Amino acid sequence: MESEKAVEYLNGLLGRTLRIHATDGRMFVGLFKCTDAERNIILANSFEYRLPTASAIQEAAAKETESWDKTEPKAATVKVNMSSRLIGLIVIPGRHITKIELE
Repeated sequence: MESEKAVEYLNGLLGRTLRIHATDGRMFVGLFKCTDAERNIILANSFEYRLPTASAIQEAAAKETESWDKTEPKAATVKVNMSSRLIGLIVIPGRHITKIELE
């Protein structure tokens, strides 16, 4: 009976947008198409998001500190966007998935 409920739940997710986090820090967002017994997931119309590189963070911090008034001490808070690219159809191996979120 439990497997029937699990299959029913997964069927309800078909065509919905999932956000999947991978072990290497990447995140994939796309339409859920299918999965298998090894927890591999196929997403369509997907985007890949990566954390910014250390050099991009340093560059953003340097730009931020240039605009400061040097007479007042400040705590540094820098925002850097994740880089993204269109992937399309992708298979994400189940062994590399750390978290799955429904958007």
